[in-house]
Amino acid sequence: ILYNNKVAPYIFVLPFIITFLVFFAYPMFSTLIMSFQKIQGLNSVSFIGLGNYKRLFNEHFYNALKTSTVYTICIICVLIPIPVILATFLNSRLLKFKNFFRSAIFVPSLVSVIIAGIAFRLMFSELDTGFFNMLVIALGGEAVKWNMGFGTGMFMMVTLATWRSTGIYVVYNLSALQSVPEEIYESASIDGASAIQKFFYITLPQIMPIITYILTITIIDGYRMFTEGYVFWNEFNPGDLGLTIVRYIYQQGFQRNDLGMGSAIGVVLLFIILTINIVQLKYFGLFEKRE
Repeated sequence: ILYNNKVAPYIFVLPFIITFLVFFAYPMFSTLIMSFQKIQGLNSVSFIGLGNYKRLFNEHFYNALKTSTVYTICIICVLIPIPVILATFLNSRLLKFKNFFRSAIFVPSLVSVIIAGIAFRLMFSELDTGFFNMLVIALGGEAVKWNMGFGTGMFMMVTLATWRSTGIYVVYNLSALQSVPEEIYESASIDGASAIQKFFYITLPQIMPIITYILTITIIDGYRMFTEGYVFWNEFNPGDLGLTIVRYIYQQGFQRNDLGMGSAIGVVLLFIILTINIVQLKYFGLFEKRE
């Protein structure tokens, strides 16, 4: 059977199909069903229609949506341009010790979010001896209570995400840059193009597909962010500062044992992510027919 041209391909893809059905399709279908139910235990399940969705739109959900949206916008503004610029420098022939710099930038991506979060929580300590407060004081300012304000709290989460994710995005951009034919740059040099003109008129258009991919996964990562907020605000969460949509799912579904409400939040989150990504992919022309 394994050597049968008609049967063998299906056997080889069978592990993926089983994994997809068990770990992705079935949970999604179950979540959709549970979002219309009131679940008070394994043996106490009742259908309540849109009841969970009606309870969903409250102050806490709006705060969670605001935090997740602002966080996503911030990391997009940081993690799209910076990795492209760093990858361009690392791809340059003039740069020495390329492998060292590539490894140094990539290493933070291997660190656990929890471990990195604990380290950054100490660095953002409200004490004068905290690393970032020492910088603020050195610049003539006063010690900041970083986890007590929306803006400073957002800065904490974005800083941690930037430190962790820049390396892997640089690798993505490097792989795209190395596939750009060198002849294009040589032709541009002959025509008198400067380095900046080459970057904007050759480099960016050539690596636009990978930038679109990075933008897509950044939007997904931004809205599904949980750990970055949790490590800075464990159970102490003043004014819903660290409350993201995924943390709101965790809070409702597991801490308060309301799986119906948690499922409704998850369905709404899926709809938000799909809508935003479809719009941005259409904007970049992914769905356009090409000859």
